[in-house]
Amino acid sequence: MTERISDAEHAVMEVLWKRAPLTATEVADQVVQQKDWSLQTVKTLLSRLAAKAVVGTERDGRRFLYSPLVERDDYLTGVSRNFVDRLFGGKVMPLVAHLAEADELSADDIREIEELLRELKK
Repeated sequence: MTERISDAEHAVMEVLWKRAPLTATEVADQVVQQKDWSLQTVKTLLSRLAAKAVVGTERDGRRFLYSPLVERDDYLTGVSRNFVDRLFGGKVMPLVAHLAEADELSADDIREIEELLRELKK
């Protein structure tokens, strides 16, 4: 699995997963809509992501272009698996039961789970 990324790094990755390659300034322009971060903060986060081999860099004249090296779905699969393994002993059912018991599942959630289970049985 890819090295874990922080919540702040994840915000940057979401921008890159939507559209890449981007310069640090372009990433900052997108992130600033959600966070009150400076360009330097975004550059620091991009550097950390590059060091973790989650983001690649390509020189474009005097600037760098940043692109994700990990697909969003692949990252989410790894993080989800790690979460279930760590907190629920690798079993999904205790997670679903916990959410249901805590009234975290809406009627729509339950309907979607039922539809998913029907599809998986086919």
